[in-house]
Amino acid sequence: MKRLSTIDGAFLRMESPRTPMHVAGLLTFKLPQGASPDYLRELFAFMRSQAVTMPPFNARIARTGLSRLAPAWEDAPDIDIDYHLRHSALPYPGGERELGVLVERLHSHPMDLTRPLWECHLIEGLENRRFAVYLKAHHAAMDGMGALTFIRNWLSPDPKFPNTAGPWALSPRGTLQVDADKPRVDLLRRTLELAGGQLRSSSELARTLRKMSVRKDNPEGGLLSALHTPRTVFNTAITPQRRLATQLFELSRFKALSAITGATVNDLSMALCAGAIRRYLLELDALPAQPLVASFPIGLPRADGKGGNAVAGFVCPLATDETDPRRRVELIHAVTTRTKAQMKNMSPAALDKLTLLGMSPLILGQMTGQLSKWPPFFNLVISNVVGSREKLYFRGAEMEAIYPISVLFDGYALNATIVGYADHVSLGYTGCRNALPRLQRLAVYSGEALEELERAYGLRAEPAPRSLKKKAISRKAAKPQDKTS
Repeated sequence: MKRLSTIDGAFLRMESPRTPMHVAGLLTFKLPQGASPDYLRELFAFMRSQAVTMPPFNARIARTGLSRLAPAWEDAPDIDIDYHLRHSALPYPGGERELGVLVERLHSHPMDLTRPLWECHLIEGLENRRFAVYLKAHHAAMDGMGALTFIRNWLSPDPKFPNTAGPWALSPRGTLQVDADKPRVDLLRRTLELAGGQLRSSSELARTLRKMSVRKDNPEGGLLSALHTPRTVFNTAITPQRRLATQLFELSRFKALSAITGATVNDLSMALCAGAIRRYLLELDALPAQPLVASFPIGLPRADGKGGNAVAGFVCPLATDETDPRRRVELIHAVTTRTKAQMKNMSPAALDKLTLLGMSPLILGQMTGQLSKWPPFFNLVISNVVGSREKLYFRGAEMEAIYPISVLFDGYALNATIVGYADHVSLGYTGCRNALPRLQRLAVYSGEALEELERAYGLRAEPAPRSLKKKAISRKAAKPQDKTS
């Protein structure tokens, strides 16, 4: 057995009927040239044929008296592959809407905590000779960066590479171990080292928090923003049902803006989301006077192929009270640059403490059922990860895009996750179906927010006056379209 880390265990404890704690990715693929009519049937048979060998796919939560206090992984015997791997088909015409309806429902279903905590769905019938793979796992088993590492190791930049059936069939790099099996002297030495490390990391954390909390050193906000987070329609009790909205952008558009502004792709992604959310809330007559605040997780270095969570984070005001998109970029860039510099020299142990400190109110509030009643610490989560800088293939089928689908906490009804893959950036909004009406408009508004940024920095011409373009509007379909319902 292997004990879950404190953070991994927290995600397990936060599981509830209204807040299932799983994350997922929706991968779309192009059928290989010359693929036979039964290509996907044969592909599914191949995926089903290989054994589940890779942790954490071959492990389950141990069923012991200490499971609730100190949860641990144990090897799962007799894994039922037909439970974890499913084959589905979309109703004709198999468009993005039909795919979204199916995936929204799949993502709303909680996981069976007595089994290995993953599912994979091969979905055929997608228009334009495409198919999809929906892969989900419990957040206790992996975070977004870890999931993308598994996907990169499973797929290949070589279309002729003989991939394994899925990330669960990769070659394991280690086995589950019990700390108690180690010699007592070694265990004592490790305990003393751990105690010393805890003292050092606590001191590091205290110094960093002081830097983050001085107003004159953090004029735009940063950590102090959490003390002034406004309550919005996003901060309400949620239901188990989810809705998904996605959008795909060319990476070159972000790079062109980055060259002019000096802001990173991450900063520009946050500014894009801020612009879309500002418009969405204005439309609902629900935009607060104070700027919304985002929680922004950042991935930490990890051993390749390792599961679990390796993440720290900070809060960032989104400048949604600003009408000028350039001002939003400037404020977001200033906060993220300074906060990353403040965190730069922290040890992994201190960063873990920072993460746990930030999550503690969420854990306590969710476990007691009071989280949605407390003042919000932030309004939504926005995360950004890199999938792969080159095209990836699954047995000759090119992966076209990967859309992230994340987790929601009670009282936090919206999550935005951005993934960079090859020459594109994909954006996935995960929302509570009941709390947020017309979520798909956020995807549309995100496309228009990017155009607004390009116009603000002279990369796109201003639109013609309405009277001059009336006829053109009727002929073009050109509003950016969300990918799902």
